[in-house]
Amino acid sequence: MTAMSQPPDCYLVTEEAARFLRLSGRTLEKHRTSGTGPTYRKIGGRVVYAIVDLQTWADGGAQVSTSDPRRGRVAPPRGRAAPAVSM
Repeated sequence: MTAMSQPPDCYLVTEEAARFLRLSGRTLEKHRTSGTGPTYRKIGGRVVYAIVDLQTWADGGAQVSTSDPRRGRVAPPRGRAAPAVSM
């Protein structure tokens, strides 16, 4: 497949991106404000997310074991403390 025949990146507005990630739109807004969320773009006055960026951000939270709670964790929006982990 050549570069010309590849489909363009698909962009989602905040509410669509939130549904894609199974989050609320407000959660994505908080992540955007605190700098802890997925990469986004501003096109005109509209915020959009590329699906590949949403997948990359979500993959940052991938884990293979509950015994290593800090590895592979997507950070919560700043201002909210992560739940304490008891050992």
